[in-house]
Amino acid sequence: MNILELSEQEIVRRNNLQQMRDLGIDPYPAAEYPTNAFSTDIISAFVDLPIVGKDEEGNDVREAATPENSRCVAIAGRMMGRRIMGKAGFAELQDSKGRIQVYVQRDAICPDENKDLYNVVFKKCLDLGDFIGVKGYVFRTKTGEISVHAQELTVLAKSLKPLPIVKEKDGQTFDSFDDPELRYRQRYVDLIVNEGVKETFLKRSVILRTMRAFFDRHGYTEVETPTLQAIAGGATARPFITHFNALNIPMYMRIATELYLKRLIVGGFEGVYEIGKNFRNEGMDKNHNPEFTCMELYVSYKDYNWMMSFTEQLLEEICIAVNGKPETEIDGKVISFKAPFRRLPILDAIKEKTGYDLNGMSEEEMRDVAKKLGIEVDETMGKGKLIDEIFGETCEGTFIQPTFITDYPVEMSPLTKMHRSKPGLTERFELMVNGKELANAYSELNDPIDQEERFIDQMKLADKGDDEAMIIDHDFLRALQYGMPPTSGIGIGIDRLAMLMTGKPFIQEVLFFPQMKPEVKAPRDKDELFLEKGIPADLIPVLRKAGYNLVSTLKDANPAKIQQQIIEIVKKYKLAIDKPSQDQIATWTA
Repeated sequence: MNILELSEQEIVRRNNLQQMRDLGIDPYPAAEYPTNAFSTDIISAFVDLPIVGKDEEGNDVREAATPENSRCVAIAGRMMGRRIMGKAGFAELQDSKGRIQVYVQRDAICPDENKDLYNVVFKKCLDLGDFIGVKGYVFRTKTGEISVHAQELTVLAKSLKPLPIVKEKDGQTFDSFDDPELRYRQRYVDLIVNEGVKETFLKRSVILRTMRAFFDRHGYTEVETPTLQAIAGGATARPFITHFNALNIPMYMRIATELYLKRLIVGGFEGVYEIGKNFRNEGMDKNHNPEFTCMELYVSYKDYNWMMSFTEQLLEEICIAVNGKPETEIDGKVISFKAPFRRLPILDAIKEKTGYDLNGMSEEEMRDVAKKLGIEVDETMGKGKLIDEIFGETCEGTFIQPTFITDYPVEMSPLTKMHRSKPGLTERFELMVNGKELANAYSELNDPIDQEERFIDQMKLADKGDDEAMIIDHDFLRALQYGMPPTSGIGIGIDRLAMLMTGKPFIQEVLFFPQMKPEVKAPRDKDELFLEKGIPADLIPVLRKAGYNLVSTLKDANPAKIQQQIIEIVKKYKLAIDKPSQDQIATWTA
C-alpha cells in the first residue's frame, strides 16, 4: 500500500511496528499464550489481604501484595487505555468478558539492565487496540481499584488502524462510533468499542441454546436439510436463483425447510427440527433481511392446538433464560410471554379492526373491500393474497402482546389441513407479537390428493403473475403417498425472536453482519488517464492525496496552487520525488 493512502495515525502505527521488529520483537507471534483468568472473574474473586495495622489517620493498613501472597494470573486482551508516570504506568486491558487495570512498573517487567520493553515498547511502540499478554499478581491500588501488577508483558498482535475511542470533555462526547451504517458494516469495531453490543449476541446464543435444550428434552431430533434445492418450496416467497454447473440446471437457495423435514416424518422420525438459514429475494427494512435464521419443528401425532400450548411453554422458558423473568421490554412496551396467549381467528380479527366480515365473500368483493380500506391490490391477487394484504395493513401491527391468529382460509394455506369444523378454513395459526409475525404453524396437510390439488391451484396463481406462488414438488407428493402420520409443524423466526428478547427495534441489531448496500467509494480515474496527460507515475499518488482523484478536476486549476500542494505533501511524507515546475503543471491543467 502506498504511504499516501494511509492516515497519519496509520503511518505512526506502521513505524511503531517496524521499531518493534528492529528490537527483535515479533509483533505477531505464533506461539500459544496460555491464560488462566478473565477480567471479570479476577475482580469478582478478589479477596483483600489481612489488616496489619493502622496508619496515622486511623485507616486500616493491609499486608503489602506480593507475588508470593497474592493470586498470580495470566491474562490477554486489547490495550484500551494507557497512562505513563515515569518509571511506572497503567494500562486498561479489555478481554472477552470485560476490562481490568494493569499496573506496569519498569523494573518489574525489565529486571535486567535492558529497559527497552518498558522505555520503548510500552511507552512508545504500543498503541490503543494492540493485543498484549500479562502475567502478574492481583492487588488493590491505593485508590481502591483491583488491578494486575505485571511481572511479564508480551506483545501478541499489533493494531494498524486506530480505534474510534469515545472521549468526553465538558459533557460533550467525541469520536463515538454510533453511525448505524458504519456499525453494521464494521461490526468488528462495533463489538470492540460499544458497550452492550456483545451482550446482545450473547443473549441470542442463550435463545438458541435454550430452544435446543427444550426440544431435546422432549425427545426431538435436530437435523440438517439441503440449502440448495431444485424446487423452492415450503413457503410463498421469491427465491434466489443460482446455477449448478455440474448438472447444468438452475437451483434455488431454500426459502423454507418444511418439505424436507416432512419427508423425514414420512421416514419414521417422531419429531425433527432444524435451525438454519433461509433466503428470500425480497426487500430489506428494519424487520426483514433477505438472509435470515428460522427454526422449523415437526412432531408426529400432534395438531395445531397442541402446538399453541407447546409454543407458549417454549417462549416463556426462553424469555426467563434471557431476561430472568417472563417479560421483556421493547419500544417502551413491556411484553409478557407468560402463558396462556390470546387466540383469535383471522377473519374475526379483520372484522374486529375494520368492521368488514370477509367470511363467504368472493374474490371481487374482497378486492372492493381492500380498495375501500385504501389498500393497493391488483388482478393477480387471489383470495389468500387479498386477505393477507387486508390483515397486514389493518390488523397485524395492532397485536402487541403475544396473540395466536388462527383458522386461516384455505387459499392462504396450501400446506395446511382443512379445519375439522369450519368449512373453507384451515388449522393454522400465526403468532403475532409487537405488531409482527413471530411464528407460523399448521396441522399439516397429509392427504396427498388434496395436497396435489392445492399445488395445482398455486400454479394457477403463478400463471396469473404471482411470482411468490408455490411450484409443484412432485417428489414431496410421492413421499406423502407413502403415508405421513398426523403432524403439527411450526416455524419461528430467530432474528425477530432475538429482537423481542433483547429489546432491539431493528433486525440489523441482532445480526452480526446484516446485508448492506455496496460501500460507496469516491470516484477515481485510473493511472492511465493521468499518464496520458503527461503526469509522471510517481506524482499520481501525490495528486490524489491533494484531492485530484479525477483528471477532469485538474482542468483550469491554478498551477501555482497545485505546485504548492505537491511541495507540502513531498516534504511532509519525506518523499524522494522531483518537484514539477509550474510550466509543467500548466500542461496538465490545459
